Amino acid sequence: MISPLLAPLLLWAVAGHCVPASPQQIPLQPAVISSNSKERRLHGRFLHITDFHPDRFYSQFSSTDNDDACHWGKGDAGIFGAERTDCDSPMALINATFEWIQDNLKDSIDFVVWTGDSARHDNDELIPRTEEQVIELNEMLVDKFVEVFGKEDNINDTDPTNDFTIPIVPNFGNNDILPHNIFTQGPNRWTKTFSHVWRKFIPEEQRHSFERGGWFFVEVIPDRLAVLSINTLYFFTSNTAVNGCASKSEPGYEHFEWLRIQLQFFRQRGMKAILTGHVPPARTTSKQSWDETCWQKYTLWLQQYRDVVVGGLYGHMNIDHFMIQDNDHIDMQLINGEAKPTKKSRRSNEFSIESSAEYLTELRYGWSNLPDNAKIKNVQAPNGVWPTKHRKNKGRKSKHDKFLDKIGGPWGERYSATLVGASVVPNYFPTMRVFEYNTTEPFKPLFSACDDNEEVAAAEPDEIKERQKGAGSERHKFAKPHPPSRSQPPGPAYSPQTFSWLSYTQYYANLTRINAAFTLPQSSKDARFLYEIEYDTKNDTGFRLQDLTVRSYIELASRIGKLKPKKDDLGFATTDDIKSDLSTTKKKKRKKNKKNKKHKKRKNFNHVWFTFVNRAYVGTKDEEDLHNQFDFAIKN
Repeated sequence: MISPLLAPLLLWAVAGHCVPASPQQIPLQPAVISSNSKERRLHGRFLHITDFHPDRFYSQFSSTDNDDACHWGKGDAGIFGAERTDCDSPMALINATFEWIQDNLKDSIDFVVWTGDSARHDNDELIPRTEEQVIELNEMLVDKFVEVFGKEDNINDTDPTNDFTIPIVPNFGNNDILPHNIFTQGPNRWTKTFSHVWRKFIPEEQRHSFERGGWFFVEVIPDRLAVLSINTLYFFTSNTAVNGCASKSEPGYEHFEWLRIQLQFFRQRGMKAILTGHVPPARTTSKQSWDETCWQKYTLWLQQYRDVVVGGLYGHMNIDHFMIQDNDHIDMQLINGEAKPTKKSRRSNEFSIESSAEYLTELRYGWSNLPDNAKIKNVQAPNGVWPTKHRKNKGRKSKHDKFLDKIGGPWGERYSATLVGASVVPNYFPTMRVFEYNTTEPFKPLFSACDDNEEVAAAEPDEIKERQKGAGSERHKFAKPHPPSRSQPPGPAYSPQTFSWLSYTQYYANLTRINAAFTLPQSSKDARFLYEIEYDTKNDTGFRLQDLTVRSYIELASRIGKLKPKKDDLGFATTDDIKSDLSTTKKKKRKKNKKNKKHKKRKNFNHVWFTFVNRAYVGTKDEEDLHNQFDFAIKN
């Protein structure tokens, strides 16, 4: 049903007029979403949580050594987990996490994005994983979501997808199958198994599609916003059962065709979409998580459907960070299968604490080459819109115009951004993230009457194959997605509008403090488990993100990458803070000798880069260790 508020504009569009975007906003319709039992009001917030890795064999006060995996021996394994180790999550952490969500988030979020790895690692040769264990752990987490978000009045009705007060969208992780990483072309035993395990989440009409490839979507706001659960295991370089996304015989190819058709259909319906998956599209020298042909298609799809896609959310890597995809790296010959990609990395895709430092450094190196706007004054309009053109002389481009040309216009449409959440499993500290999104409605119709290049499409994979038969004689020919209509304004990932992400709050549980409070003899009976705010991008002095649009992330990445940052991004440290090779005795002697001096020698460093790395590890690393490992000091 079309909102009465939009009907006049719809008639205007049908009459052949293009409706321009307007900064004026009205409340999102419907502000209240009807369900079979109760109505729910939108809060403009949703939860992203990932990588639980529950372990029923976890033993308190066991050894945290890799060979013992917190299963054997005696050691420092805490009640709620062993932070900064490779041990998995005890059930105490799982239970406490869901209790905290129930007490603090349940009634203030609109939906949940759950991006996989819901079983323990196969890290103990004495207790090898079994299929039964993997399935049981996933079923246990489904039950936990039922405990928190289940509807008491109709939990046993005939429609299993109506059992929750809000939508919950799960995702396959590489440890949710056996053997881990290996996911064969569907239908297979895992798509069939999880079709039952996730029967409360997968819409009935998509069960066939899910069993074929492990993908589905949920309209978390009916007819307005969808969350797509992408099966990234078909793109994963560690999955030796598949081979990229260029050949029609590969499930990765079919997956992108499914994604293309769904995004096209959302465009036709005037909807927006959030992409979610487990393995993110990491792409550096030491770390390439996706096959290059899959990365190429993903980046092309984000470019062509930039009017539809709100953003991408992933997990797997356990560290809090983001990625930037550059459309200039799109190679149509690779996408068509006419050329073979060169392998960027031959290393294992197991992501260790040590290898993460190299990866983060490579991200920064890549961002140091982003177009430089250091000499440009970023004056913004009162409504928060980025300025467009600053031409000083007729016929000549200003530095600002040249910068905009390099980033793809005022909205930065040459790039796209991917956000990666840190994990619940305490490789560092357990985390979760709550996003705030725009719930205002611009004056525009539900679809554009000005699009003359749209194809009407909403198909299951079987229909996709029928389309492919007539696609051409070339073996790898595929249907390139249509770009947005020229009459369309920038999408929600680029300009503030309905469903654009405004900010997020990063929560963490300080297990060092929590475990101590529950174990020390003098601990108080009031000791409690809690997640607290690590940072909030709305009032954050570290990142200073205006919002979560791509342009904001381009600006942040550029600041992180600068070897000589602006004054506002400088940090200062004494030589004693940076150098770790001084013994305690030498430090004391040095302090005594310089007692009467006013200042110690100080070094400048990029504080934004330091903040990025510190947050990647959820604040678990000592600042001196970070300075030594990443060498933040600026070389003059």
